[in-house]
Amino acid sequence: MDIAFGPVPSRRLGRSLGINNIPCKFCSYDCIYCQVGKTLNKTIKRREFYNPEDIFKSIKERINKLNNEEIDYLTFVADGEPTLDINLSKEVEILRDFDISIAIITNSSLIWREDVKNDLLNFDLVSFKVDSADEKFWREINRPHKNLSLDKILEGMITFRDNYKGKLITETMILGNIKYTEEFVIKTAEFLKELKPNKCYLNTPIRPPSEKYIKPPKIEIITRILSIFNEIIGKDKVELLGKFEGYDFVFSENVEEDILAITSVHPMREEVIKELLNKANISFEIIERMVDEGKLIKLEYNGDIFYMKKIESRGNDAFNP
Repeated sequence: MDIAFGPVPSRRLGRSLGINNIPCKFCSYDCIYCQVGKTLNKTIKRREFYNPEDIFKSIKERINKLNNEEIDYLTFVADGEPTLDINLSKEVEILRDFDISIAIITNSSLIWREDVKNDLLNFDLVSFKVDSADEKFWREINRPHKNLSLDKILEGMITFRDNYKGKLITETMILGNIKYTEEFVIKTAEFLKELKPNKCYLNTPIRPPSEKYIKPPKIEIITRILSIFNEIIGKDKVELLGKFEGYDFVFSENVEEDILAITSVHPMREEVIKELLNKANISFEIIERMVDEGKLIKLEYNGDIFYMKKIESRGNDAFNP
């Protein structure tokens, strides 16, 4: 059961020990750029997926293997939408035993629910996805469940912010295939200004997206959107991500198990894997064997090669040059 993975280098959270609390791929969205692939079970119904004690056990075992490696956050980041897990509050409560800050990266689609608001109040850091405050673009980019309402989601985020004492950040994805209008960009920036997060991150797709037609945006698009966000929200509140996160992954003695756990939610660049294997004096043949055995698939995006665990949501996406 690949529940705990990493730590992985996060451009927002430092060294993040991931918690994959949702199986592939239960989600309320089917985002066109998702690195996990297409949504197999589009749902807004909360339920139990794993026993909280199993999640605790998985994280404890992972931490014990790490030989006192530094961890900045225990982060709920899953193969689907983590707030679909009805046991979130219970899980946060038992994970406090580790005395490590706890974060969650959510698409924010269920924040209109009182039980979800209450669950998220328990986290030290909450990351909301806000790709659009405009209905048309929201449906085009995020492809939400038919029973979701953007107005209710945006209102839910504002209400949550009024009561939340932790660190709130947002992430907005900029895509090369979307015809951004100035009106749309201003509308999203004005909503974020009202939300008052600690930091608004602008991101671009750097890993293989679920839809192959998705490309990174041109620099002039990024520059224009960044300029509008800076003007409306404030330069100190806005940061552009969209760059390679680095090599600071951590492997234990079971490299194959670690690679499968990480690549279940986080496609890894070939160059990163080679560097890590080289440090561990392990031949790259282990990756070639895992591909041959059908455990990993090879993906290509924007001129780079990535490897990902073979999961159903990725279907027939494997790269065959």
